[in-house]
Amino acid sequence: MGGLKRILLAEDNANDLELTLTALDEHNLANEVVVVRDGAEALDYLFRRGDYANRQPENPAVVLLDLKMPKVDGLEVLREIKSDATLKTVPVVVLTSSREEKDLVTSYNLGVNAFVVKPVDFREFVEAVKNLGIFWAVMNEAPPGSVRKAN
Repeated sequence: MGGLKRILLAEDNANDLELTLTALDEHNLANEVVVVRDGAEALDYLFRRGDYANRQPENPAVVLLDLKMPKVDGLEVLREIKSDATLKTVPVVVLTSSREEKDLVTSYNLGVNAFVVKPVDFREFVEAVKNLGIFWAVMNEAPPGSVRKAN
């Protein structure tokens, strides 16, 4: 399947969600951003279950993942992504307000591609997200066969 791949944004905080979407939009990224509000919905999207059972089988270009989410936390989402043969090559960027060292260490042990602490300053936050979007959705070269097969 050609064209631009989607960005999956897993974020439950309305303010952080709005800021992240604004930051991606400021650089005019043409990639569609799919927003999920909790870890269970993120997994449903990735594994094409529930409301997402009929979505296109292509994996996202990148998953921007908050750690502190309801239902299923971000670390469990990361664990499931990186333990699945068809998802493990999908880049995952943790975008979190957590400054806990254990979250950082656990994320890297589970195979996260990048760990970004959300800056408090609006301009810094916008710049950080903009750079993430450009790198992972536009510049990063995905491995061949990064399309999820239908179940």
